[in-house]
Amino acid sequence: MFYSLEVPYDKTIKLWDVETRKEITSLTGHQYIVSRVVFSPDGKTLASASWDKTIKLWDVRTRKEITSLTGHRGWVSSVVFSPDGKTLASASGDSTIKLWNLKTGKEITSLTGHQYIVSSVVFSPDGKTLASASSDNTIKLWDVETRKEITSLTGHQGSVNSVVFSPDGKTLASASDDKTIKLWSLDLDDLLAQGCNYLNDYLATRDKLRQEICPNK
Repeated sequence: MFYSLEVPYDKTIKLWDVETRKEITSLTGHQYIVSRVVFSPDGKTLASASWDKTIKLWDVRTRKEITSLTGHRGWVSSVVFSPDGKTLASASGDSTIKLWNLKTGKEITSLTGHQYIVSSVVFSPDGKTLASASSDNTIKLWDVETRKEITSLTGHQGSVNSVVFSPDGKTLASASDDKTIKLWSLDLDDLLAQGCNYLNDYLATRDKLRQEICPNK
């Protein structure tokens, strides 16, 4: 069976059979607009983001809610599973990105740095990097393991609404209110090295932190 999704403004999520074009079921539970839905890599779990400030996880087979993740102070604009399906990232109107442990249902960390709404998040194909798009006109790249910002990409003249990695992880595409799409060439090893060089003086007297962030320096 092939699934299609609809996210209307009636607070529901609908599952559709693509072959028959018939509605399979309607998932209810959110208290406000559902802004985004995404399947886990194995297709067994569905995550939904809502303006009610929550993320819900659903069992696709039983069509029942598994749990509700709370912690954001603003509407949740985007959710994405890591490639291994063990971590969920969420973006919010509260200007933060949260990482969630899907086994425990607990928040791992909150990534801060954007100055306005975070509209989109996406993992790189290898799961090592997270990209976030924001209404502050920037894109940020984050190291998933250290949970530190790698770099900030600037150039758009309007809110950045969406980001996506190419399948090989070497290029990032971004879409903006400035009516443009930008392609960014990513040499993540080089970007990380640049970040470490930038922090060189700061890390000189913080050996433990240096080993965590820049182990090769």
